[in-house]
Amino acid sequence: MINKEKKSIISVKNLEKTYNDEGGETHALRGVTFDIASGEFVAIMGPSGSGKSTLLHMLGLLDKFTGGEYYFDQDKVETFSEEEIAHLRNKKMGFIFQAFNLLPKATVLDNVKLPLAYSDVPESEWNNMAVKAIEAVGMSHRIHHFASQLSVGEKQRTSIARALVNEPDIIFADEPTGNLDSRSGGVVMDIIKRLNYKGKTVVLITHETYTAEYAERIIMIKDGKMEFDKPVEHMRQAGEFKK
Repeated sequence: MINKEKKSIISVKNLEKTYNDEGGETHALRGVTFDIASGEFVAIMGPSGSGKSTLLHMLGLLDKFTGGEYYFDQDKVETFSEEEIAHLRNKKMGFIFQAFNLLPKATVLDNVKLPLAYSDVPESEWNNMAVKAIEAVGMSHRIHHFASQLSVGEKQRTSIARALVNEPDIIFADEPTGNLDSRSGGVVMDIIKRLNYKGKTVVLITHETYTAEYAERIIMIKDGKMEFDKPVEHMRQAGEFKK
């Protein structure tokens, strides 16, 4: 569970997301409440359409919630200006997506440097910061290759390096192994786990049990509601993971 000695980096209370369309209202999130401590590794699981990706978009400030409260690093998100939200995403948050979102005709180095172009980091420091992030995911040997020349596993490792380059406090990983075979997926999850050991907070969105087991806690979402919030070790001891 949450380490009580560490402060919450994320705290949501009765978080809701409702979409209005021609057919009426669609409730994607229905009163979700939980805390995530700084340095924790939490997996958010659920079937397709459960609301887990919607939740990640709320937590990552990529979309706005329609009800409830969200505190990031003790500050109420609703009080942030658009400029403050953009700065927070760029400086405090790193994102890893299933689709990689790399520029195919740019090198690994240039792809990883991209977030720095939207930061206040002096351009003279970009190369060193990018090289450090690339080394952290074991991609130094491919640093000058174009993204289009990489394997799918290498593309995901590059996207992790890009998420790390601004040295964020928290990493949001949305189905990071979804396009990978089991071996490449294991390599990616080992990297993410290692980042957590080094102090990064990790929020993982997944429908795969084997990736969720890397986390400390699992929050299960179904039909926009929380079904449970349990420590992984307790679930393992109770035989709740299917082999």
